Amino acid sequence: MTTRVALLSREQIDRLPARAREVVEYRKSGLSLNHIQGCPLDCAYCIRHTYGLWDQRVPRALMTDAEAVEELVNHRYFQPHVTPVQVFNRATDPFLPAVRPHTFAVLEDLDGRGMTNHVLVITRHQMKAADIDRLNALKHLKVTLLFTYSGIDNKDIEPYPSHVAAESLKLMSAPDRRRYRTVLYWRPLVPGLNDTDEHLDQAYGLAGHADATVFTGLFYRDQIAEYYKANGLPEPYEDTARRKIVPETLERRVLAAFDTTTPLFRKTSCAVAYAHGLPDYNGHYGIRELCDICPLSQLDLCASAHRVPSPSQIRDASGTLPEARGLVVVDITDRAAVVSGLETEQPRYYLQHALGFQVHDVRHPHVERRHGRADIGWKEDKRDG
Repeated sequence: MTTRVALLSREQIDRLPARAREVVEYRKSGLSLNHIQGCPLDCAYCIRHTYGLWDQRVPRALMTDAEAVEELVNHRYFQPHVTPVQVFNRATDPFLPAVRPHTFAVLEDLDGRGMTNHVLVITRHQMKAADIDRLNALKHLKVTLLFTYSGIDNKDIEPYPSHVAAESLKLMSAPDRRRYRTVLYWRPLVPGLNDTDEHLDQAYGLAGHADATVFTGLFYRDQIAEYYKANGLPEPYEDTARRKIVPETLERRVLAAFDTTTPLFRKTSCAVAYAHGLPDYNGHYGIRELCDICPLSQLDLCASAHRVPSPSQIRDASGTLPEARGLVVVDITDRAAVVSGLETEQPRYYLQHALGFQVHDVRHPHVERRHGRADIGWKEDKRDG
């Protein structure tokens, strides 16, 4: 495999922020591979702000594709055929012209190893008809294309037009036979920006082309808020939050805009699992209020896979992780296991996928009906989920 974008020198890599140098990182919906960083699309709310990479607009590689795949499959968090993987979802778009060859190189390398893991590829860029054949040639991976679409027409916030993702979704969903799946990734929904009745109707119409739709809100972290203020952008919320923000009234309007025949989900893993006809790999079934919009067939699938782990099973699953030596199992219910003693989120995600069951940190309780989202825009409710 050859590097199609510029390969950084060791000295250049050493000057990157610490988190940018971490090529493999666990995020909630999967183990994330990001050896190419830099994006010219300039979405104001981009997560690159939080990695110190906002000013890097030209894609650059930290290593070759072959080296990156080796680092991924040999990572302590990677479990063959189990761990969901995300490719280039943190610092670039996987279908930028210069990045596209790397995306396919990674997919074909993993597939050539016989891996059957879920692989999530999130894009808002233009897809090509030739991409259909190349993706269909993959024999083992469960690939899902998630098309980021917001309908935001404020070019100061989202310069790259949403209609490109919409057309890409239609193109890639059109074939009657395809091995990969397509998801309308309707995000970020922001009150006053892209939540008019017209916006909701457009998204509903687009959802008819996808295998599933998931809606979500804005990650409004401190670094993103600072950028908004510095550039005079309309600030959507007075406060920032560690979780995505979806106000209660906005969720109600979204649900009202869809009918029961169009599969709509609150969580990414739920939409991906449904699209492949599999139970949710994040084990959300225990959080039953999440499931009240799910198709009945999917509820049956998830119910059949729902297994409440014992404390010893949780400790056994964490036994290979040095960073989980301080793990304490605080509580286990049919909804979730609650743990303490983990310094970061990453080992928690590992446990969640290893067990197929929700694992929550006692420091960040899930409040019933907020679905693991920020408190902003919800009525006060002290019941922990």
